[in-house]
Amino acid sequence: MILPPSSRPLTKFTAESEIFPTKESIEILEAFAELSDPRRAAGKRHQVPLCLALFTLAVVAGNRGFLAIGDWLNSYRSELIALLKPPKDRLPSYSTIRRVLIAQDYKQYAACLAKFFGIQPQGGETLALDGKVLRGSYQLEQDNPDSPPHRAIMLVSTYIVERGLILPPHQVESKTNEITALPELIKQLALKGVVFAFDAINTQKKLANSSSAAVTII
Repeated sequence: MILPPSSRPLTKFTAESEIFPTKESIEILEAFAELSDPRRAAGKRHQVPLCLALFTLAVVAGNRGFLAIGDWLNSYRSELIALLKPPKDRLPSYSTIRRVLIAQDYKQYAACLAKFFGIQPQGGETLALDGKVLRGSYQLEQDNPDSPPHRAIMLVSTYIVERGLILPPHQVESKTNEITALPELIKQLALKGVVFAFDAINTQKKLANSSSAAVTII
């Protein structure tokens, strides 16, 4: 995650000396450098890239839940400080990381992760698309037994067959379905030479006509 010194100026941060105290650039911090910070300036001690980098590393390390992330931060505090070199050798608490996550757009965060891990489709690859309803995503109002259930969340997943990688899921709007959401997703992923594969429910005539990409139906 540490790159050799580069002559390229680090223009992504407004305060480079606070994020990068050395001439080395840390790739996982740069991955989130362009994300906005909607928090108030007063009392803000830790930058968004640092908080999201720590969250990402904690989850990759197998931690689930913010209390587990807090324990992980305490257990590896010295190693994380040596790696990320935060200002004044201070790491954010799990509650600070939680507040940063709540304020962020998850789609932008997912896009940064996909770019960081190199999960981008390439010409000649096969993209398998499939829609699934997120289990347990519908809810009933506990204090109103006569209320109808909320619509369940449907996601369309994109799988890069040749490399075994999954792109960030695309959430389908509540008043539509997988069939109507697929053309827009194809337009976003369309590349010359990419083959899209999906199940029979999406073999609609309008699908190919509504997209400017050449779609191969398997």
